[in-house]
Amino acid sequence: MTVRNTVAYAVEQAESAARDGPQQVSLHLVAVASTRAVDPDAQSELGQAKDLLDRIEVWLDEDLGADPPSNLDVETGVIGANRYLFSPGDYADAILAYAEEQNIDRVVLDPEFNPGGTTPMLRPLEVELSRGDIEVETAPVERPARSTALARAATLPKYLTVFGASYLFYLLLSSYKPLDFFTGAITATIVTALLAPIAFSRQPSLTRIPKQLARMAIYVPYLLKEIAVANLEIAYVVLHPSLPIDPEMVELEAAVWGDAAVTTLANSITLTPGTLTVSVSDQAFDIHSLTGSAREDLFGGSLERAVRFVFYGREAAAIASPRERGQGDNSDTESDVGEPEVADDD
Repeated sequence: MTVRNTVAYAVEQAESAARDGPQQVSLHLVAVASTRAVDPDAQSELGQAKDLLDRIEVWLDEDLGADPPSNLDVETGVIGANRYLFSPGDYADAILAYAEEQNIDRVVLDPEFNPGGTTPMLRPLEVELSRGDIEVETAPVERPARSTALARAATLPKYLTVFGASYLFYLLLSSYKPLDFFTGAITATIVTALLAPIAFSRQPSLTRIPKQLARMAIYVPYLLKEIAVANLEIAYVVLHPSLPIDPEMVELEAAVWGDAAVTTLANSITLTPGTLTVSVSDQAFDIHSLTGSAREDLFGGSLERAVRFVFYGREAAAIASPRERGQGDNSDTESDVGEPEVADDD
């Protein structure tokens, strides 16, 4: 693990700068936690980040010794817990915002920092960080020889999850003859061997996934109903002699976090006639809406609430709607919604 040597390098650089002059030097050692309070994994991920910071505190005592420079301030903390972090740009935004807030002019990255899981992110992150007016470098520490990301990413939960999903999908398209069950198992095994190592950015939970699938089974009929209603509304608009459309691009700050939840909401919006998800960045969904009623439904938050129910449980579904949080053209309500408690995934 290179984080130990990265901390030692950062401490050495800060201590050298402090001893070379009378100016005050601040060293911030932070962990980036890409999670939110409604994410069922929040407690685990934030706990891991805090455990890492506890170890860093011990390393600091070792590296600074008994007589640290009086003009050297050291702070530790977790950043990113109040954002949805997906792309390298999102991580860079969180780091740059913290750097600006703390007047930091230099960022040192751990060479093994890879929050994307199996997706390499360090180099893209360095490029994104260059947007800021700060110096960016990767700690010049030796990286231990490791197996490839694909080899070490394969785990039993991934194999079981991909096999189960592939097998069920195959059977869904089959005629349920005895041969179909056999060929389905062979096909699912091949798919699992090829895709399991790269299928997830984090380890799937074999206890949470069945609950999410059960809630998804409730969500699908609901989505189909919403699509049918929206089809009738758009048909009325198209057939009306005056063609009463009111196209407009709107931005929705959605209270969903995690790749699967964000993708599900974005696709659900697109599948519903009258709205089209154009792009997603951070928590902002850029959406083209065809009519005022489509925007009313969008900011009413029914789809967002349903997606939260699928991925986070009943308690998360009770979060205020976008309109109640102060979004939408006709919203007079200013939201004061803090971070919700971690929802029980039931």
